[in-house]
Amino acid sequence: MAEQQDASALAAVRAEAQACTRCDLYRHATQMVFGEGPVDARLMLVGEAPGDQEDLQGGVFVGPAGRVLDRALADAGIDRARTYLSNAVKHFKFEPRGKWRLHAKPDAGEITACRWWLDQEVGLIRPAMTVAMGATAARALFGRVMTIGRERGRVLELPGGGEAWITVHPSYVLRIQDEALAEEEYARFVDDLKKAAARSARASDRPSGRLL
Repeated sequence: MAEQQDASALAAVRAEAQACTRCDLYRHATQMVFGEGPVDARLMLVGEAPGDQEDLQGGVFVGPAGRVLDRALADAGIDRARTYLSNAVKHFKFEPRGKWRLHAKPDAGEITACRWWLDQEVGLIRPAMTVAMGATAARALFGRVMTIGRERGRVLELPGGGEAWITVHPSYVLRIQDEALAEEEYARFVDDLKKAAARSARASDRPSGRLL
């Protein structure tokens, strides 16, 4: 019964989010791209923001970075269908370049404005482990600037309760031009996902969580 209530509450939040005007990004984006996954997910992955394909299709991680993530999840033995995926910012931010829309990094104000939606997701999903993929996701989850190089590789406590792990965003792997370095970083990314998933599987109970 509680799970059904959480699922209904999450659906209501998702519907409400479609009309979000908390920052100006909605003015130029095609649509709000909310998180996806089961309400009882043990593992939650948070990225930065939708890209061009996510904005057009309305789904999370369906573009090039999503293909890297799918490969990494498979190599880590993680079922994407049992994982909740979301982003720190839920509207596509871009700079037009002719016919192209180039991804632009969300600023502090946009991260703060959209954190309200992310908090609702975390509060309802109550994952055993939340993985911040990239600095923007880490900032949104912790409410402050986090350095990936310093915090990566260890379990952290989220301000509202629950455990977190910080790793790189899959798009980072895509940007590495040296093939050997790219494969090395990809392997580290897969290892991060494996460790986070193993930690979430060992948790005996779903954290209590809270809506903010």
